[in-house]
Amino acid sequence: MLSALRPAKATVKPRLPDGVRIYAMSDIHGCAHLLKQMLGVIDADVATAGPRHAIEVYLGDYIDRGPDSRATLDLLIGRSRRGNAVFLKGNHEAFLAEVFRDPTRMTDWFQFGGMQTLMSYGLSPSPIPDDEEQRALGPGIRRRNAATTSRIPAALARDFHLRRFLLRSCRRPAGIPLREQQETDLLWIREEFLRSQKHFGKYIVHGHTPVRSAEVLANRANIDTGAYATGNLTLPVDPGQRLLAV
Repeated sequence: MLSALRPAKATVKPRLPDGVRIYAMSDIHGCAHLLKQMLGVIDADVATAGPRHAIEVYLGDYIDRGPDSRATLDLLIGRSRRGNAVFLKGNHEAFLAEVFRDPTRMTDWFQFGGMQTLMSYGLSPSPIPDDEEQRALGPGIRRRNAATTSRIPAALARDFHLRRFLLRSCRRPAGIPLREQQETDLLWIREEFLRSQKHFGKYIVHGHTPVRSAEVLANRANIDTGAYATGNLTLPVDPGQRLLAV
C-alpha cells in the first residue's frame, strides 16, 4: 500500500536483483514485424548475458493502429508457452472487450485503430457499419481465431511488481493507494500522472502516451515510442538503464 507521495529524488534508478533481467515492451500496436525483430534481440541478449532469471513483461496495447494485430497476438501467444512472460492489459484490449459486449461501440473502436485489427483477420468492414454489420463483426473475429482474440482481454493482468519496480500498461492516479485504483483510471489517465514529479513508492515503467524517444526520469520511464507511426519499438533491458530499439 502506498502512503503519502514523496518528491522524486534525482538519484540512480533502482536496480534489479543480481541475476534477474526484465525485458519490457509497450504499445506494439499490430507491428508484428518489429515485435519479431525484438524477440530476436531478447534471445540474443539472454544468450550473451546468461541471467538466472529472464522475465518478459508486455505492457499492453498489442492490437489496433498497426498493420497486423493478428500476427502480433500469434507471436505473443507462442512466446507465452515459454513460461517466463507476463502480459498486461492496455486500454485497447479493454476497449475490444467492450466491443464484444456491446457491438454498437464498433464505430468508436474504429477511432482507436480497430479497423486495422479487423482487416488483419481478413474482414472488410464498412467505414460506418450499420447495426447488422456491427453485430456480425465481433463473431467474425471469434470464428477466425476463437482461441485468442475473444479470450485475451479477460486473461490479462493489471500490473507487475518486482521489488522497487512497478510495470504497467499505463499509469497510476496520483495519491491513490494501489489497492484502491480503478482499472479505468489506470488505463486512460494521462496528464495528471505525466506532470507529476512525485515519487510513487515504486519506480514505474509504462507506455500509453507516445514519445519521440524513451523517457527515463527519476520517478518513471515511458517506453512507448509510437511503433506503428515511427517504426521504433523500444526495450529497456533493465528498467532505468540501457535501452534498445529496432
